[in-house]
Amino acid sequence: MSALHELVMPADTLPLLNIERIRREFPILHQQVHGKPLVYLDNAASCQKPQMVIDAISECYSRYYANIHRAVHSLSERSTVAYEGAREKVRAFLNAASSREIIFTRGTTEAINLVASSFGNTSVGPGDEVVITTMEHHSNIVPWQMLCQRQGAVLRVVPIDDAGELIMEEYERLLNERTKIVAVVHVSNALGTVNPVEEIIDLAHAKGIPVLLDGAQSVPHLAVDVQALDCDFFAFSGHKVYGPSGIGVLYGKAHLLEAMPPYQGGGDMIRTVTFAKTEYADLPYKFEAGTPAIADVIGLGAALDWVTEIDLDMIAAHEHELLTYATEQLGQIPGLRLIGTARDKAAVASFVLEGVHPHDIGTILDREGVAIRTGHHCAQPVMERFHVPATARASLAVYNTLEEVDVLVAAVRKVQEWFT
Repeated sequence: MSALHELVMPADTLPLLNIERIRREFPILHQQVHGKPLVYLDNAASCQKPQMVIDAISECYSRYYANIHRAVHSLSERSTVAYEGAREKVRAFLNAASSREIIFTRGTTEAINLVASSFGNTSVGPGDEVVITTMEHHSNIVPWQMLCQRQGAVLRVVPIDDAGELIMEEYERLLNERTKIVAVVHVSNALGTVNPVEEIIDLAHAKGIPVLLDGAQSVPHLAVDVQALDCDFFAFSGHKVYGPSGIGVLYGKAHLLEAMPPYQGGGDMIRTVTFAKTEYADLPYKFEAGTPAIADVIGLGAALDWVTEIDLDMIAAHEHELLTYATEQLGQIPGLRLIGTARDKAAVASFVLEGVHPHDIGTILDREGVAIRTGHHCAQPVMERFHVPATARASLAVYNTLEEVDVLVAAVRKVQEWFT
């Protein structure tokens, strides 16, 4: 039995997860900030890294690092095996049909830009339309705006209601023969809303429209099966799912990727090069120009191993308990307003406090050892929709506890005392 199995208690034991043992896997959590134990609640921005991921990266650099795919010496062969092994781990994690459909990128942002440039430039023309939603992260807004500006296309936006849920009637109304792609967030980073992506995809496919899902906030919290969803593209980032930063994934259906031109030119994405003509490599390498982030890909593979062994369903259950408790406790604070009250939510609690700027909330909480995110969360249209300049956002992960939620709530009450 692996050490990871010790993180899960027997099925007849409550709680289901051995949270204290899980916490011991994360060296960074065991420190003090301003003399207070660290309570890390900024997981929607970046999760922390278990020792297993740190060790995988360290081992790569200390024992077998070399460039991949381009040499016959032993270090290169070992690096290549580990790198391509990580690709297979991603394939299994998403249940993609083939590892050819897994493209390594620098993150969700680059993955979306790749689709907007490569697919968009060849499939979207003057007068065509791209559909996104009001709750998108800037990374799923700006690339499509840039595409529409280049191509003379039109950006259409699905509105959201006061709970932070998509108005599906408006979404369906926007779909038409001019719609060339739908790009929608799976889970909102600013609101926590879990979108009805199955319905979104079905409605689009009924009109022959491909769908891209921004999965940056879903893969740490929900099991994702791209074949069952039938999405055409899916993007996520390593640093949101307990892996390294600067590495991410684009999944795309093979027939779409094969028809798309390369996003960048250079080494490793070619079969042959002459001054007269270049022939491109097969999938997935056609989209992986240059020396990749080898150690970080390997670290991402280790992170997915870690998450898979703990089990995403158990992670989701634990985080749901935390979110329910946090919502109840924060809701008892006079003058506190939760932003995002969707019926189906992931582990995000965004709020504003009457008479207090979110940046002041974040500063005072930091003095109490509590790390949250304040600002517009790269989702300025969401802030505009709810008529607030910014929010304070506490975002939860598997290593957080009910006791840490209590610390958060006590710290917010202290903020209120300071300003009354």
